[in-house]
Amino acid sequence: MLIANSVLDRVFFCNSGAEANEAAIKLARKWGIQNRDGGYEIISTNNSFHGRTLATVSATGTAAYREPFGPPTPGFVFVDYDNMEQIREATTPQTAAIMLEPVQGEGGVNVPTSDYLQQVRVWCDEQGILLILDEIQTGMGRSGMLWAYEQAGIEPDIMTSAKGLAGGVPIGAVLAKEHASVFVPGDHGSTFGGNPLATAAGAHVMRRLLEGGVLANAKARGAQLQQRLAGLQDRHVLVSGERGIGLLRGLELSSDVAVDVANAAREAGLLVNPVRPDLLRFMPPLTVAAAEIDQAVAIVEEVLDSIEQN
Repeated sequence: MLIANSVLDRVFFCNSGAEANEAAIKLARKWGIQNRDGGYEIISTNNSFHGRTLATVSATGTAAYREPFGPPTPGFVFVDYDNMEQIREATTPQTAAIMLEPVQGEGGVNVPTSDYLQQVRVWCDEQGILLILDEIQTGMGRSGMLWAYEQAGIEPDIMTSAKGLAGGVPIGAVLAKEHASVFVPGDHGSTFGGNPLATAAGAHVMRRLLEGGVLANAKARGAQLQQRLAGLQDRHVLVSGERGIGLLRGLELSSDVAVDVANAAREAGLLVNPVRPDLLRFMPPLTVAAAEIDQAVAIVEEVLDSIEQN
């Protein structure tokens, strides 16, 4: 089902997003060693997040996640997100791949300029290197389409998925095009990867997304959430804007009060994530109702009123 509804040709199942990204890193490094004269480096981006294992935290472009654990796994080069010139400068004969989130989630719901991913795809083709897209947060309908790469009009060579893939049951997947599928039996494995429970749950989620109207709901509710959050800027000095795609949205604040807002919202019954001191991340269920979007924004507005009055 994943292959039939993506541009990728093969899939390997594991148990989490971090495991999926581990597999993608291994796959790209082996491909580079075979096809780039031993090149194994992967270009990642500042403020990215790819997991908490040693290799994936080493690929994560946030020092606070990497530095407490000693020397990182070598082979990762960091550039600013949405900066094509830095990618060009960082590419060397040792480069095997570029690893990106279509939208940075943990990094602050950072949305690139409209042609950034297209430029990266062209660069990868010109240089003969792979493009890895981490769709663990943006995939499975979160963007309003099944995969965020569809909105960008590009195709990755390797893609990872997890989180919503099985509706709360632990699963992860790394997908690859045939030309990048250099694993042979014995290269990679997972004791519980592809187990019947997780894959049955994943198949059910896929059917609901494709046939149950969930994608259409995510697209409509994402547009509603965007409009409602944008409207807060006109009424609150603490709000400076909003950004995101689909049902992955960030409310931009004019000062570092995100934790205060999140704590007060939680007391009022709403969970939001202060991923940056001045930004709140909203990731409601893809089945969220219109009335629930209105209720959530009303809670945030009450909290903002209270903070601004004090």
